[in-house]
Amino acid sequence: METPALADLPEIVPIFPLPGVMLLPRAPLPLHIFEPRYRAMTRDALEGDGYIAMVQPSGEPGDDPVNPPVFQTAGLGRIAASERLEDGRYNMVLHGVCRLRLVAELPLKDGYRRVRADYAAFAHDLPPAAADAVAREALLGALGAFLERRNLKANWDEAAKASDEQLVNSLAMACPFGPREKQALLEAHDLAARAELLQALCELDAGGIANDNAPLH
Repeated sequence: METPALADLPEIVPIFPLPGVMLLPRAPLPLHIFEPRYRAMTRDALEGDGYIAMVQPSGEPGDDPVNPPVFQTAGLGRIAASERLEDGRYNMVLHGVCRLRLVAELPLKDGYRRVRADYAAFAHDLPPAAADAVAREALLGALGAFLERRNLKANWDEAAKASDEQLVNSLAMACPFGPREKQALLEAHDLAARAELLQALCELDAGGIANDNAPLH
């Protein structure tokens, strides 16, 4: 998918709040859309520019339990593939583009939420990350211990073929960390910082001391 220029990114974007789910640049995110308001969001995105931002609820108390407070950093994606089912549900794949800051929330549209977005702090997300930014062997070693502790398996052949960016971003999105850890991975400044944090989280968990209430370092 062609990389857009910063100036071409949408000023107003719908948000899809899901705990434990994030979207990073150039990573795919399959989604099944069934709730009526998000069907409307998907319909409008497909008829418009195709952009949707994934964001996590922050866990802070709010006045509206249906639309809880969300973190202020989200991941913008563009619909790369979609299928509308007979009953109105959608299957789709979002392709990660760039992170964004939520500047202001706008009135609901057909029940779904929209925000005014600012991308300036994340302009470096648009070009692919440089190679050799990640200590792959150390990261994969920590990942192996993490998976062994949780009785999970990895496709090591695919991991070996992946670029540094593909490897780190796909692992950050897929590993079963809590929402705060996921948010920290999303907000890491660049790929190298994200890889270091991912390795640290795997090592903490493999040591039996990581949990969603533990402080991040």
